[in-house]
Amino acid sequence: MGGSILGNRVLRKEDPKFLTTGGVYVDDMLDEPLLRGAVHVTYVRSSVAHGLINSIDVSDALSMPGVIAAFTGEDLGLEQIPSPYNPMATRTLLATGKVRYVGEPVAVIVSETREQGEDAAEAVIVDYDVLDALVDLEEAMASTNLIYDACGSNVVFDSMVLGLPDNTGDAYFADCEVVVKGRYINQRVAPCPLEVRGAAAAWGTDGRLVEWLSTQHAQGAVAPIAAANGIDPSQVHVKTPDVGGGFGAKIGAYPEELLLGVIAKRVGKPVRWRETRSESMVGLGHGRAQLQYVTIGGTRQGKVTHYQLWAIQDSGAWVDMGTILAPFMTRPMSSGVYAIPNIECRTTSVVTNTTPTVAYRGAGRPEATAAIERAMDMFAAELGMDAAEVRRMNLIPKFLEPHTTVVGQTYDVGDYETSLDKALEAADYKGWRAKQQAARASGAAVQIGIGISVYVEITGGVGNGESAKVEIQDNGHALVYTGTSPHGQGHATSWAMLTSEQTGIPVEDIELVWGDTDLVPIGTGTMGSRSLQQGGNAVFAVSGELVNKAKAVAARLLEASEADIVLDKDTAAFHVAGTPAVSKTWADLALAEKQAGGLAHSDVIGVAGATFPFGAHVAIVEVDTETGKVRHIAHTACDDAGKVLNPMLLEGQIHGGVAQGAAQALMEEVRYDLDGNPITSNLADYAFISAAELPSVTVVHMETPTPVNLIGAKGIGESGTIGATPALQSAVIDAVAHFGVRHIDMPTTAEKVWAAIQSTR
Repeated sequence: MGGSILGNRVLRKEDPKFLTTGGVYVDDMLDEPLLRGAVHVTYVRSSVAHGLINSIDVSDALSMPGVIAAFTGEDLGLEQIPSPYNPMATRTLLATGKVRYVGEPVAVIVSETREQGEDAAEAVIVDYDVLDALVDLEEAMASTNLIYDACGSNVVFDSMVLGLPDNTGDAYFADCEVVVKGRYINQRVAPCPLEVRGAAAAWGTDGRLVEWLSTQHAQGAVAPIAAANGIDPSQVHVKTPDVGGGFGAKIGAYPEELLLGVIAKRVGKPVRWRETRSESMVGLGHGRAQLQYVTIGGTRQGKVTHYQLWAIQDSGAWVDMGTILAPFMTRPMSSGVYAIPNIECRTTSVVTNTTPTVAYRGAGRPEATAAIERAMDMFAAELGMDAAEVRRMNLIPKFLEPHTTVVGQTYDVGDYETSLDKALEAADYKGWRAKQQAARASGAAVQIGIGISVYVEITGGVGNGESAKVEIQDNGHALVYTGTSPHGQGHATSWAMLTSEQTGIPVEDIELVWGDTDLVPIGTGTMGSRSLQQGGNAVFAVSGELVNKAKAVAARLLEASEADIVLDKDTAAFHVAGTPAVSKTWADLALAEKQAGGLAHSDVIGVAGATFPFGAHVAIVEVDTETGKVRHIAHTACDDAGKVLNPMLLEGQIHGGVAQGAAQALMEEVRYDLDGNPITSNLADYAFISAAELPSVTVVHMETPTPVNLIGAKGIGESGTIGATPALQSAVIDAVAHFGVRHIDMPTTAEKVWAAIQSTR
């Protein structure tokens, strides 16, 4: 008898295609009948960060070779759209009246080829009255130079409106023996997916709009596309081919995508659009961008009693999803893994003349972890205590029943001390501390830094369930339909494993269908590490329900009682208990049900709530104190994501998360000059990590199943990023702490590290 497939290292089904013929992305949709004869759309983008539009002259562009049409927002009759997060802020999908960031679309060119469109866009003349740009968050907060006049302020959301008490101020810490303050910058980063945004649109002969999108949530794009085109959502069909990365930035539909149907109707032809990498760096939403004021207080023995965080979130130039990440993700997770009896967290979201911020891998939770972990390090340094011991002393004790923190967030299960101990042991923490002491004693130019982070995060908090459908084909193979959307995570493998576990159908005979809103009309997409615990959970449940349905069919064919029918998963066949020689396969059942509409089952399966993965990371760096150069030489990650479906996929997510976290800690940063001009608008100027800068990651396995869903799984897609970033930042600071350095903002570049050392001399 074979055992369960769950928990085994099953090779990814997706990889042969991606490693040989390659994926089929939006830009590869060359044989699609509806897109034959498609013309190309190019957006003219603002070269000014903040200004009034006097006029837009497209006449020169219209006379250029291959140009079919050129439109402004006024030509298209675009109306003001309010932000869902602050309706006083409104904009048109092509800027009219005012531009608010460099890269904002102001006009559109339609041409026979992409190259002709890029040339013509250069010929469009926009006359601006340039206004002062606001790039600095605190300057924008205080300024009377308003980015949205109707808002009355550049503060577009403050958590005080949620009715929270405001105990900010030193009086809050009156009873503390030790108080430490810090001002930290969780810098703005660009998501940089391998595949930049692309889309195509065509009106069918039935009058419906078909749009192909590189998106994380096809179903979520239907309503905004319908609204932009003035049609009923039933008239919109969204299709998602392979997606080359998203990291949160491809959750929502952008103006460039929403307008394609309008443009296609105007020119009477299907249209294609793809941004360049430079456009992506200013047009695709950015992440993080949070300024943090932190105060932590407690006893001289190391017990933390008070913690205060004021998170000032940069919304960028539009009141988009980034606006609410601080109040709704950073604030609830501000306690982290610690049993701190008094916590205050206030958040303020501010618009600036920069690219709008959106969700980015972890979305508000990495910021919360970075703040509390930096505070713990500062507290330990002030006391002269070991950073690991101060953390251990303040951890929430192990709990296998829900635990509610002082800020009101309820965690499902947690065993934080075990994850810390496992990580410290696997990393040889004591050995590295001894090597560090030796290097300091010798006065060597290259010093060792050791950084620790212990974290908890929230996953699966978006949506309270997911749709799934399993359909048996005539040959006994299965089609699995899911409302989640893969872009590298391994859904085809995972969902096949879950279906195989219930049905006995081999993994290689199970095919995944996603991202087509006609085939899968209900779905909440892939975000917030929700896929396995909601999408996979639904597939697992629906597969089990299908087995029950199949038993009724088998009972009829075998002329037996349904209660006596058993499924032999080794042979994927149904038989009467005790007589396995006479059986019916899935193919037999599917053929028997063909006249009745086939053998399938679909449902929307709910979950009891979010889950709270946790873990500990230990990072080791070498810092050349003469140049400030940092080398990341070792990394240990213990990430507890509950029940593990496939250790290979788990490790892949951790490796990718650590790489992305290390990149933020060490090198990535979107920068603007004082006039709001981006100075990191391509991958030559924006530092991007590669395998050469990363050590091999030691993954330590730990499983604390959650009771929240059927499979006991928690999310893993963002955990590596959340744990790695503060561990790396701490390690760099730790390497030069003996000089008197207490803090270095990310990214900890050679320049910043060198300057920090010099400032202590």
